[in-house]
Amino acid sequence: MGALPVFRWRLAPDGYATRRQLRAQGLRPGGQDVAAQLERPRRRRGPLVAYLYRVDLAKPVRPMTDAKRAALAKANAARRTCPQCRRDAGYVIPPSLGTCVPCAFPTPSDCPRSV
Repeated sequence: MGALPVFRWRLAPDGYATRRQLRAQGLRPGGQDVAAQLERPRRRRGPLVAYLYRVDLAKPVRPMTDAKRAALAKANAARRTCPQCRRDAGYVIPPSLGTCVPCAFPTPSDCPRSV
């Protein structure tokens, strides 16, 4: 446990960043190991921990390829398609319902399957 430097919350020195902070700068950790950690004490459970990476060793984010963009579009379309009526709901279908809202709570005029 004593291998990494530990800093208090909001007191990390310059040159370190979390994954989100790196991403906001257009960077990624790039295979480097965790360089340090932040700890924020909590009263009931253990401390909240955030891992820090060195900014000087970070690499630029890889650009989105056409194939990856197409795969993401296909996956998002599948999340919006109702398995019961096969229509694009226009929103991500809630896993708790499993179908679009008109199919989950049918009225005669809403869903073609409920007629």
